[in-house]
Amino acid sequence: MERVARFFKVSKERWISDFTALCGVSSEEAGSVYEELKLPRRATRGSAGYDIFSPVDFELGPGEEIKIATGMRCRMDEDAVLLIVPRSSLGFKYRFQLNNTVGVIDSDYYYSDNEGHIFIRFTNDSKSGAVLSISKGQALAQGIFVRYGITEDDDTEELRNGGIGSTDEGAAAKSPSEIMPEL
Repeated sequence: MERVARFFKVSKERWISDFTALCGVSSEEAGSVYEELKLPRRATRGSAGYDIFSPVDFELGPGEEIKIATGMRCRMDEDAVLLIVPRSSLGFKYRFQLNNTVGVIDSDYYYSDNEGHIFIRFTNDSKSGAVLSISKGQALAQGIFVRYGITEDDDTEELRNGGIGSTDEGAAAKSPSEIMPEL
């Protein structure tokens, strides 16, 4: 099996800033949650997906959505991408789904000003009225690494500095030397 990436926690300062803004909790509470964050891991030797764990308990009724700060970032080979999808069982039982269908985490996101902090937004799209309960530390999504190629005539040099929407036409991109150290 080829090794293409490594998960890290974002810095404690980044976590506290993001988590307090998202959840409205104190810095002390956010710091306590940070200490218990679990990095993604595979459940079995044959698993393709790395389970991504919830940092908090939550319930999600039908039609409700939640934005989760994972506390993680991922350094990966330049020709790899991390795809994030819901856990199969949660999608099957509750229609628990990512709002953007599949999260695409590019290799250069790791070097963004926000430390490449990965957030996930979910919706409980249950048609049966089922309420989804997730416990702190429970797997709620999975990340799958995929290698990709580019076209022979590709000459793109810009890199991202931000998350969703940061590579749209007109977004301010920085040059590689500004944000990516030598690999």
